[in-house]
Amino acid sequence: MTLLTYTPALYPNLRQQTFTCRQLVPMPFNGLLRVERGTVRTMTWSEQGTPITLGYWGVGDVLGHSLSGVQPYQIESKTHVEISYIPQNLCYQSLDEVFRHLQQTQEFFCIVRSECLRDRLLQLLAWLAKKFGREVAQGVLIDLRLTHQEISEAMGITRITVTRLMCRLEEEGIIDRTRPQYIVLNSRL
Repeated sequence: MTLLTYTPALYPNLRQQTFTCRQLVPMPFNGLLRVERGTVRTMTWSEQGTPITLGYWGVGDVLGHSLSGVQPYQIESKTHVEISYIPQNLCYQSLDEVFRHLQQTQEFFCIVRSECLRDRLLQLLAWLAKKFGREVAQGVLIDLRLTHQEISEAMGITRITVTRLMCRLEEEGIIDRTRPQYIVLNSRL
């Protein structure tokens, strides 16, 4: 599990802002945003108004409408976050982060296109554990509070189905939900 760290010396002139949990992050028309601390989710809506999660992003990730092209496009803070603005003329300095963004977007797309709903949920939990997890005695703690509704928006299924699948995974001993976050047990993934 690789943890990315932000080195302020590399980007000393970037304007930073902080946001509280569930706050919407305003997006610049040009340029990118870099997550310096915390976690955000990007999302859009279907024509019927159904929320669609585009991804979850953490420390070191860059994002912005220019990487997506989806309309509407919204960034919501999932935790207390610090965001830096990268002006368009400096975006070339963030190519590694842009490539990582593209790779993670494609990984996320492959997960949500998995046919078996149980496998889709397991793949999503494993992806979240890889990205936001930390090892604990029982396995990997996904240090991100997600509601069943948010998981359903990420997977493209109903909240009721997510609840049923989560109960099944807990009965099978694959996850432990004694905390608000989910622990994904190493022995099963």
